[in-house]
Amino acid sequence: MNIQVMNDLLVTDLSIHTADGPIVSDVSLSLGKGHPLTLLGESGSGKSLVAQAIMGNLPPGLHATGRILFKGSDLLAETPSERRSRWGRSIGLLPQEPWLALDPTMRVLPQVAEIHRYVKGRDAAGSAAAAKENLLEVSLSSAEALYPFQISGGMGQRAAIAMAHAAGSELLIADEPTKGLDALLREQVTARLRKEVENGRLLLTITHDVAVARALGGTIGIMLNGRLVESGPAETVLKAPQHLYTKALLSSEPSQWERQVPAASGEMVIAGRGLKKSYGSKTLFSGLDIEIASGEIVSIAGPSGCGKTTIGNILLGLNPPDAGLVERRASLSSLRFQKLYQDPPAAFAPHQTIRKGVRDLVRLHGETWARVEDLLARLRLPESLLDRRPGEISGGELQRFALLRALLLNPAFLFADEATSRLDPVSQKEVITFLQEIAAEAGLAILLVTHDRDIAETISTRVIDLGSSDEKAM
Repeated sequence: MNIQVMNDLLVTDLSIHTADGPIVSDVSLSLGKGHPLTLLGESGSGKSLVAQAIMGNLPPGLHATGRILFKGSDLLAETPSERRSRWGRSIGLLPQEPWLALDPTMRVLPQVAEIHRYVKGRDAAGSAAAAKENLLEVSLSSAEALYPFQISGGMGQRAAIAMAHAAGSELLIADEPTKGLDALLREQVTARLRKEVENGRLLLTITHDVAVARALGGTIGIMLNGRLVESGPAETVLKAPQHLYTKALLSSEPSQWERQVPAASGEMVIAGRGLKKSYGSKTLFSGLDIEIASGEIVSIAGPSGCGKTTIGNILLGLNPPDAGLVERRASLSSLRFQKLYQDPPAAFAPHQTIRKGVRDLVRLHGETWARVEDLLARLRLPESLLDRRPGEISGGELQRFALLRALLLNPAFLFADEATSRLDPVSQKEVITFLQEIAAEAGLAILLVTHDRDIAETISTRVIDLGSSDEKAM
């Protein structure tokens, strides 16, 4: 594969190894000012590992070979302390998981202000003023005094974007910068990234979102199974793809899906009557009615922070409503009401292998390992990943393990909060199809929160649109 040489960042024959062998092989790419580079590919294809190798923060047990030249210096030859001294200064990372990037004990504004104070060397007043401007740019002024646990996943993502912009590093690595964001905010963030390029920053973006890659332009690289299988100008790759996987990736965008709406196959499983919820002076919703029957998929759509997750949490009893009541089918135990979290790291013990957690669940609830193996196959999860910790696999793989774990409990109701936001179009379509199959086979009632209206309108019996306080029968 021919790679045009640019002097700012040049990666040559990069491979990333475990004790069992390489998981990323012979990746070569280059990046220069005014010409962004975007890596597209399915979850687990090695995109984020390439970014981590450049950043110098590969997970324990992995090591990189090859060359990574940045401004003439070979990053792989530098000591760990030399690599760390670049963080937030010459190389900045917008991480994939805002849950892990934000300090849970600090309010949002001080976290952004710290960048200006301790990286840029500004005084306290100047740092606070600059941080306010950063939050305003990502429509997050209303969250200045909130803690990370008080904001939505999409708002957390925007807070991390504000922090990355505040650092102003020469090279910005944006790892899934738009996951969990609605279409309007996605466009705003993409425009923000294009502006960074116009201002002379080097931009390497990792994404599964074809629309983001299309909007950023520049060069696109397609990754599959740890290899760069296709690369070239964005317009060429997206309009005339050569590799079979690239073609499959583009044809799997939700806007291309065939509409398949499930029919309710049984009685009501869960319902909310006259629900109301406010935070401070802001009312998220009032007089809301929602009912989900066996085999039915109901979706909630709307902008980030509008209360989509709150509705599901109220139905599960995790948050109390200010008014209204929740009804559940009386014959069902509480264990059969499950949640698939928007930020999967929040649902996993960080120092425990996936296998240990799954085995404990199987033993505790009298399940069989054969059931685990069946779900692994249907979710396209290699069994070898079970022996890794949550931080050692991709966000998309971790989300699929979260789904596996929820389904092991044979739920009657599943609250899927942005269940596919971390997945590439191919994997996304597979997981949604799987959920449709489970709904039909087992009579599972599903409440799906999504920012993607194409998905909502393609698979749902009804769509509750919080953006317009309207419920649309499909």
